[in-house]
Amino acid sequence: MDDTQAHQPQEAHEPDEAHEPDRPCPAHAGSTGSGAPRHYLTTTIPYVNSRPHLGFALELVQADVLARHHRRLGHRVRLLTGTDENSLKNVLAAESLGVPVRELVDRNADAFAALHGPLSLSPDDFLRTSSDPRHRPGVERLWRACAANGDLYRKHYAGLYCVGCEQFWSEEELDGGRCPEHGTEPHLVVEENWFFRLSRYAERLHALVTSGRLRVEPEARRNEVLAFIASGLRDFPVSRSRERARGWGVPVPDDPGQVVYVWWDALGNYITALDYATDGAAYRTWWEGGDRRVHHVGKGVVRFHAVHWPAILLSAGLPLPTDVLVHGYLTADGRKISKSAGGGAADPVELVGRYGTDAVRWWLLREVPRTGDVDFTEERLAARYDTDLANGVGNLVSRTVAMVHRYRDGAVPQAPLPDCAAVAACGEVAVQVSEALDAFDLRRATGAVLRVVEEANRYVESVRPWELARAEGGGDRRAGGRLDESLAVLVHCCRTLGRELAPFLPDGAARIAARCAGSTLAPPVPLFPRLSGPGGGG
Repeated sequence: MDDTQAHQPQEAHEPDEAHEPDRPCPAHAGSTGSGAPRHYLTTTIPYVNSRPHLGFALELVQADVLARHHRRLGHRVRLLTGTDENSLKNVLAAESLGVPVRELVDRNADAFAALHGPLSLSPDDFLRTSSDPRHRPGVERLWRACAANGDLYRKHYAGLYCVGCEQFWSEEELDGGRCPEHGTEPHLVVEENWFFRLSRYAERLHALVTSGRLRVEPEARRNEVLAFIASGLRDFPVSRSRERARGWGVPVPDDPGQVVYVWWDALGNYITALDYATDGAAYRTWWEGGDRRVHHVGKGVVRFHAVHWPAILLSAGLPLPTDVLVHGYLTADGRKISKSAGGGAADPVELVGRYGTDAVRWWLLREVPRTGDVDFTEERLAARYDTDLANGVGNLVSRTVAMVHRYRDGAVPQAPLPDCAAVAACGEVAVQVSEALDAFDLRRATGAVLRVVEEANRYVESVRPWELARAEGGGDRRAGGRLDESLAVLVHCCRTLGRELAPFLPDGAARIAARCAGSTLAPPVPLFPRLSGPGGGG
């Protein structure tokens, strides 16, 4: 895929588009049309010093779920992702491989863009910071706006710098002299750089976070942000010398000997992708006019998104994000999964190839807690898929369709639904999912959907349709009516699952919806074949 194809922005998803599993439905309240709420959702943009790993796939899938959920409610949605290519990490990685920086970033950026298919993602835009024509002029405009407000100044500086996280650390922040994020010893950098007056915005940032006008979830991360602000905000460097940057990156406006520091450059992508440089229609629609401006980030970059970035926007006189939603890390043997760690277990495309999209998405959504880290193994992925999808959802749908064919030749009985726990669960699940997703609790949201499966299975064991069929065959007409009623309940439950799983498993949900659609059902087929364990097919 060439640059033009890879970086061409798409139209944001409107509520009336035919994203079949995500189309608004009567079970969900929500307005449609031009007056519908506007949700601008973003992920962080990863460094492209190496190929993608499963930890970043988590963030992509979480953001995709929220985007699909809001579209289904009839909201207007724009989902942005992309790649951070002006980092010193990328330059050093290219040097170590003996290849031009451009070659490395192009190759790895393509690998990140290629995640969209295997993970069934639905982004509206993908921005590459080194090559997208929207980006550099937007960064320059943002810089000049802060400079005009008196918040940028040059200063000679000596600091401890970690290349891994592109961050300066104070000695008291280090863990035994090592970066708390990467476990490496930062090296001393001495040079003259441009600085941003972060200290000027401490009180305003504290008020924004405590009031909820800048919402940071979950609470533990909000408390972390407040503690960081309370500890005293220090001005931070926003440029590096052109020499140290090896000439790679966006030059500082009117100071070509300096290059814009990666975090200023990278954070700006959230508005440069909206044509902020030209005050374009997308910027006015989604940033100035958006109802929610939501950043999905990992816990290691909270301060940049909930402190540094809002301060920059305050300086420039621009609207702030409304939400910063923070996830923990995936670990392997207790250690954070990273690009540098390597290994097939960390490669989301390889995992999808072995286990399927549904299995990978479901594990990321069902196993990862709202707060804290979680250890990944392929055995856990396969076990979760088999328990919830193969034995749970898939078995219920196949069992239901098989009984409709066995007892009614595939025709769905048009019987009224009784007052029972299974029908009640179907009526409650939409609200439960919405409440959980509003709280950024994807594990609770998926649990609400599984409750429909649990209640439907209890219902089957309670009414025992096979016994009703035998009684009907013996001439009991009342048993025949109860059989119709039970089959109608079970089909209703399966159709509810096809609808409610759509944001989480767009592929699997579409298969369920197709299998249970219409007045006459197609013959049953396995929807979620069991996995045999590591290396097994899905």
